[in-house]
Amino acid sequence: MLTVQIVLFDGFDLLDAIAPYEVFCAAAMKAENTVSVQFVTAEGPRSVASGFNGLKIEASGRLNPECAGIILVPGAAGDVEADGSDSIPAILNRAMNTALTGMIGQALGHRDIVIATVCGGSLLLAMGGLLEGRKAVTHHLGMDVLGTTGAIPVPARVVDDGNLVSGGGVTSGLDVALYLVERELGPRIAHAVEQLFEFERRGTVWRETGMAPGSHRAPTRDEPNNAADQAPMTYDTPPVPIMQASVFDGDWDTTIATPVGKLPVKLSISTSHGMIQGQATQGEETVEFVTPVLQNNKLTWSLSITKPMRLHLKFEVAVNGDQMVGIAKAGILPASKLTGKRVS
Repeated sequence: MLTVQIVLFDGFDLLDAIAPYEVFCAAAMKAENTVSVQFVTAEGPRSVASGFNGLKIEASGRLNPECAGIILVPGAAGDVEADGSDSIPAILNRAMNTALTGMIGQALGHRDIVIATVCGGSLLLAMGGLLEGRKAVTHHLGMDVLGTTGAIPVPARVVDDGNLVSGGGVTSGLDVALYLVERELGPRIAHAVEQLFEFERRGTVWRETGMAPGSHRAPTRDEPNNAADQAPMTYDTPPVPIMQASVFDGDWDTTIATPVGKLPVKLSISTSHGMIQGQATQGEETVEFVTPVLQNNKLTWSLSITKPMRLHLKFEVAVNGDQMVGIAKAGILPASKLTGKRVS
């Protein structure tokens, strides 16, 4: 018996969940009930409101992270460009901060469990720090954000990374489910479901096997290496000392206004031998600035955070006396305003 658990959370996307549900139910019919499909939540049986118009679906069980089979996580439905509580980042963040993240993390440790995601479902897991170094795909609007979490974005319709199978945009739920039916039950059952639905799976499923694009025989000593000959030459240049950095030196109490609420962040900036160094502290987490650069009276740097979600952020700030203003940005997410004051 192949057990399929489709996870619901408040604000989930209907098509992300319903399309795979239909595919697996059809597979159960074609495979003489060798498939069990259930809507579940991290909390247990309850009515779950979907995104946009809030259509409710009844989840009949609690997610079991120890049960062999397939666990499928949909994405969210909400505002794409806004940054309020109904935005997709805010919905995903609320779901990430439930017991769901820990449950999926537990399930990923079992070889006999496949985690599948549709659309923003991979972002939900990546924001929780579960896809570090894993190949995955999401909706094309979220691919840049996916990369900022430490996951490795692959621009394919469906990406198979072993016990992690992810799909791109909303309609890819059909493709993900059909591929998993073929992978777990065989091509004849998958073909029968395709015939029933009058739908053929789109695209080639990406897997890290076979010959890589652009692979070729390395040139011998006597053969020209045109690629190397034509490539621009690069040099390791020492960092240029920064003379104006003193205006940023000190300890700063700052606030970042994000789609998931205001985050207090303490910055500590100093200059040593003309080079800027810095640390950012949020809660109990302290991280070092990465490649701080001063240009046109603005200080920029990057850093990786794990709370309230796993993201690689880019900062740009300016100082006027003891006041700091700027932005923090992750991928294509709307820039969050940063304000602060020097405290020492």
